[in-house]
Amino acid sequence: MEKLQAIRGMNDILPEQSLGWQFLEACFHSVVKGFGYQEIRFPVLEQTQLFKRSIGAVSDIVEKEMYSFDDRNGDNLSLRPEGTAGCVRAADQHGLLYNQQQRLWYRGPMFRHERPQKGRYRQFHQFGVEAFGMSGPDIDVEVLQVAATLWNELGLTDHLTLEINNIGSADDRKKYSHALTSYLSTKLEKLDDDARNRMHTNPIRVLDSKNLDVQSALVEAPLLCDFVNENSKTDFKKLQELLNKLGIGFLENPRLVRGLDYYNNCVYEWTTDILGAQGAVCGGGRYDGLVQQLGGRATEACGFAIGVERLVLMLDSLDKIPANVLKPLDVYIAVIGENIELEGLKLSQAIRRKYPHLGVVCHCGGGKFNNQLKRAFKSGAEVAVILERDGEGDESLTHAKIRRLDESGDSRLEEIVDIPEKLGEFLKNSAS
Repeated sequence: MEKLQAIRGMNDILPEQSLGWQFLEACFHSVVKGFGYQEIRFPVLEQTQLFKRSIGAVSDIVEKEMYSFDDRNGDNLSLRPEGTAGCVRAADQHGLLYNQQQRLWYRGPMFRHERPQKGRYRQFHQFGVEAFGMSGPDIDVEVLQVAATLWNELGLTDHLTLEINNIGSADDRKKYSHALTSYLSTKLEKLDDDARNRMHTNPIRVLDSKNLDVQSALVEAPLLCDFVNENSKTDFKKLQELLNKLGIGFLENPRLVRGLDYYNNCVYEWTTDILGAQGAVCGGGRYDGLVQQLGGRATEACGFAIGVERLVLMLDSLDKIPANVLKPLDVYIAVIGENIELEGLKLSQAIRRKYPHLGVVCHCGGGKFNNQLKRAFKSGAEVAVILERDGEGDESLTHAKIRRLDESGDSRLEEIVDIPEKLGEFLKNSAS
């Protein structure tokens, strides 16, 4: 029979790769806890209408990229392409938003039917942070602080650039869209098919085009900042002042609009040149109208999403994952001889209880001494504990042989210690 393969663009994460993911997840959990954010979990499957109403029915995500289908009841459902809409739906449905302030975070897989390439997958993972019920630029800056703190913890601060823009209100963007459409109609010869279609349905999205001819056509295009209302400009100026005083560097990018229609006022992306074309690692902004747009009461809101795969790629390429994180095991217990499996299991259990920070594996399945030792070296453990009978018919084990291991496969130390009196002390000094 033909072997089954993973769906293209939906990747397996193997054990040695998972260690880096676990490191990143632990850092993120620590940072959001430090800011008082609480975890929320919501389904990967939602009504398609949720994303049409939030992201925008004429957006690329809804029109081209969502995994949508009718279930047995005839309901049209979609795998979530992003997290904010589901977070808003869940928080509003369970009464967390009205007249309340909430700081929430989530993580999990998202799905888009895109062309797979490095840093861009059909199943990908995000960390998300969302804050509800707070107006003014101070909460936007706090959310940016969360990201900046994570970069610092990961050692990535010098490799990421914060780009910000002010896209104003929905009315501001409507006026700008009319002006942009009028301008683009004079540059049709430089526009590709996507740009020609977008200029009538969602003209601001033309600004995101990667086509060099389209970008050249936009050089003299009207700027969105010229259409933004005064209140939005005041808040944006205050946001910049706060960022400067907190030492969070940024660049203004007047072409930055983000790919989701629900944003207003401040939007931003953290970008890097480490990953080639897929330079955006984190993106977000303010979306004050989304809760009401989805049927709730008017609620101020802002947040961001981080692309986990892209962050893992950065950590790998810059060698930022600590070596001790990549070592899954500390102690490998070899059991030599017959009928001593129980002693091996009991010893491994005792070590775990006394030193819970150590990873301990007890060899199972039998085998000769050399084969077991090879497995010990291959496991990446710091030390091998070798249990064997002191003599024929001896029912008790009073000693263990310990060999410190290194990557070359040579033993650097062999010592016989008492069980259990001195074994714990040896392990504490050798593998802690």
